[in-house]
Amino acid sequence: MHQPRNKEQSGHVVILDIFNDPNVGLYGLATDRYCIVGKNLKQEQVEEIKEKLNVEVIQTTLYGTDLIGIFGAGNSNTLLIPNICFEPEIALIKSKLAKLGVKVVVLETNHTALGNNILLNDSVAIVSNVFGKKEVEAIQSALGIKVVQMSLAGTPVPGSVGVISNKGGIFSPNLSSKEIETLEALLGFEIGLGTVNLGNPFIATGLFANSFGFVIGSASSGYEISRVDESLGLLKPKFLKPKLEE
Repeated sequence: MHQPRNKEQSGHVVILDIFNDPNVGLYGLATDRYCIVGKNLKQEQVEEIKEKLNVEVIQTTLYGTDLIGIFGAGNSNTLLIPNICFEPEIALIKSKLAKLGVKVVVLETNHTALGNNILLNDSVAIVSNVFGKKEVEAIQSALGIKVVQMSLAGTPVPGSVGVISNKGGIFSPNLSSKEIETLEALLGFEIGLGTVNLGNPFIATGLFANSFGFVIGSASSGYEISRVDESLGLLKPKFLKPKLEE
């Protein structure tokens, strides 16, 4: 376990490797109501995540793997998982999340890496252009929030180049100025640009977060951690901008 380099961050930042891998975003997802991580995480890691992110932590597998951040996408009210997940996994997750008032929706799709293809918080979902009309309609129906299809930073996988909470967001520095403007209007807050794990622009590979804290890969520099902290609105209040009209 690694200690935050800044005393201000000690209460809400988890710096670690998961399975000796700093790409921690592959193995977890977090919302303001729950966090899901791989079944094989160490108990001390689970306890620290629970404490710093201030939510219930559920351990499970998806499609028989610990790659929760790859296959799952969720917000405080709904978790989306792909139809390739096994029935015992689906039953376990539904049982655990039902107690927290969260619904679980199994999405029928060939684009099963939902964590890469969907970026969302409690108000907005940004989804990949790889999804067809019926899939987008199913996502919108499941989430009940604004859903927008777009590519970001030259990739069709918006969930891999950004991490957002209900307070802020951090994205790849490869975003265009137009994309930044569009995202800030859509999300209603300023976003930050940064990297994780010493220069990786695929932010979500090394980070997962909610409004209370975040988990970041241990290879990340102090500067990268501070950029995440500021961008997620955890060090100072974010200036809220008006959202785009529906």
